[in-house]
Amino acid sequence: MLDSQGMIFTLYGDYIRYRGGEIWTGSLIKLLKHLGMSEQAVRSVLSRMWKKGWLKRQRVGRRSYYSLTEKSQELLAAGAQRIFEPEEGDWSGDWYLVTYNIPEEKRQQRNKLRRQLTWMGCGAFNTAIWISPYDVTSSVREVSLRLRIEEYVQVFRAQHFGFIDAKELVARCWDLDRINGQYASFLDKYGPMLARDKARLNDWDTVDPAECFTRRFMLLHEYREFPFVDPHLPPELLPSDWLSIQARELFKEHYAFLTAKANRFVDSVFEKAPE
Repeated sequence: MLDSQGMIFTLYGDYIRYRGGEIWTGSLIKLLKHLGMSEQAVRSVLSRMWKKGWLKRQRVGRRSYYSLTEKSQELLAAGAQRIFEPEEGDWSGDWYLVTYNIPEEKRQQRNKLRRQLTWMGCGAFNTAIWISPYDVTSSVREVSLRLRIEEYVQVFRAQHFGFIDAKELVARCWDLDRINGQYASFLDKYGPMLARDKARLNDWDTVDPAECFTRRFMLLHEYREFPFVDPHLPPELLPSDWLSIQARELFKEHYAFLTAKANRFVDSVFEKAPE
């Protein structure tokens, strides 16, 4: 079962924000119908996202048009960068340690901090010490200030001298086997799909644009989880059979292959508010 709010975010991030950022409710209903969402479900999730401050609503006559708020624009921009332009850098050999001792009455902030550390790609050494091969100081500072827990959080730069090697340390702090298994499942699912599409190249003009829209949407919707669970560790810390590069290349090739027809379908039903 797909998360309905996540599906809306995927649509806005991949299509709507490149078309002015605003769309008629009826257009969204037509698009999401191809993804299995009923009209009632679409209207319900749009209302919830509007109440939560993720979307803005404009009424023109009897029609409603939804656009992105500032915080949702920032979220989608950050997500797009992680999906399409992941940051990669050389590893100095140093480790950055994030430690905290947050009072129990601030446990909600503590839980939010842990989620943010996971999003940054940090690994849990134990319940109160997280590590990263990259300098996460500024990101941790920003989150700590926003959660008003900066006095309880510290960041250290350190070197590891023993008593296990770096790859074993990584295996204890990140569940790389689970992530690599997800990459393998993605490759097993979408590799044959891309091969079949390539085999249809001679009669590609006969393929329904709506089908390409649906398939590209599902491709992106599934792949977009990887940049948020994969810590993007330096190559020297990863297992030799790590599958992220193969999955990324497959995603990019298949995404590009479906793009023209998918865009054609979206353009055929897209309607923004009159100026």
